[in-house]
Amino acid sequence: MDLGALVSNKHVFITGASGGLGAHFARLYASCGAVVTVAARNAGKLAELVAELQAKGGRAHAVSLDVTSEESVAQAFAAAEAAQGPVDVVVNNAGISRPALAMDLSAADFDEVVNTNLRGAWLVCAEAGRRWRDAEHGGVIVNIASITGYRVAQAILPYAASKAAVIHMTKALALEWARHGIRVNALAPGYILTDLNRDFFETEPGKAMIRRVPMRRLGKEADLDGAILLLSTDASSWMTGEVITVDGGHLESPL
Repeated sequence: MDLGALVSNKHVFITGASGGLGAHFARLYASCGAVVTVAARNAGKLAELVAELQAKGGRAHAVSLDVTSEESVAQAFAAAEAAQGPVDVVVNNAGISRPALAMDLSAADFDEVVNTNLRGAWLVCAEAGRRWRDAEHGGVIVNIASITGYRVAQAILPYAASKAAVIHMTKALALEWARHGIRVNALAPGYILTDLNRDFFETEPGKAMIRRVPMRRLGKEADLDGAILLLSTDASSWMTGEVITVDGGHLESPL
């Protein structure tokens, strides 16, 4: 089965798309023939991404989005649908972290992480869900969680807690919204090599972390492609409330 073909001509709305995994997912969906809306706060980065996708023949549009603002979320969906028609798939990718040990963590940083990663994800889900329900359109949400939603690491308390909550939110929304033809699943990546963490993973602590991964390597962005395409297409039409972990077996490593 060609999963990419199943997303062709679908309108995919991606949050946190100005870089990292969000930008990677935008490139993936565009290469499969999807209509892509990239959403984030960084207008300059979004413009560059849209230009790149369009130069390769992709259909892409950018909208400004602050996931912590209910008004911004509503405006972003309205703009996306005005430009490219009803949204079919939402990839809820926006997220931040403020690394600090729990006793050194400020309340402001805690609130910022939880407001972005959990409240923001819920606001996006709720806006999409209401639109699909009212239009009797149906739709698919893929929330980007993390293996830290299952097992913790040091100095990421609000991030890990918010991702655990995203996993539980995914299940709760799947239960409520199945009757409306809305499927809600999640993808929980392990440690993915990016430009932001490359230097760390070249250090001794970073190399030690890699050795704890049973497959003895970090993930690549492309390692997530099969799972996210599965969750966002009719190939998973009887799946909802599920979380697919893609981590090289990291969660199975000994404590």
